[in-house]
Amino acid sequence: MDSIDPKSTALVIQDMQNDVIIEGGAFADSGAPAHATSQNVVENVKKLAGACRAAGVPVIHVWYIVEQGAPGLKQNAPLFEGVKGANALVRGSWGAAPADGLEPQDGDHVVEKMRMNGFYETRLDILLRGLGAETLVVTGAWTNMSIEHTARHAADAGYRAVVASDGTSTVNDEWQRAALEYAMTNVAQVATCEEIAAALRG
Repeated sequence: MDSIDPKSTALVIQDMQNDVIIEGGAFADSGAPAHATSQNVVENVKKLAGACRAAGVPVIHVWYIVEQGAPGLKQNAPLFEGVKGANALVRGSWGAAPADGLEPQDGDHVVEKMRMNGFYETRLDILLRGLGAETLVVTGAWTNMSIEHTARHAADAGYRAVVASDGTSTVNDEWQRAALEYAMTNVAQVATCEEIAAALRG
């Protein structure tokens, strides 16, 4: 892939939370933990985040957080119904916490959301503009939902979107391929975490 200028790039780690991708989490029955394991997504993102920090690239953790009982979480789609019904991603709970190894480090940023899109009604865009970001590297879960929504918004907002193929996961390989090979066509570049790290090194 083309080189990536670390001075105008930011990394997003989205929804890499226990309830979303870890066994014992609220959505474990979906297949998400198994797919995250098959993708080695936690370790891959951890390594990419380390490479980004070493290159001076800001790391932004985007977390889905609701209050107990999910007040204010409009139940207009099955995903939001699932969050409330499973009592998932509740502030302060184990389920809402980041997966082991992906905790924010000194200098990282945290953005909270209540919808799929990491930009929607959050401070992500104003933070990125303040950091001087023009390229957004997107990692996290689930690829065909939150990741796709965020990457599409990034493109519409004028950012160069780069989606990590092995730094994202969903519930199975079929959904992963649909997101990366079809949905992201003409929206984002798709590359492995190692390819992205190499591009940052020039």
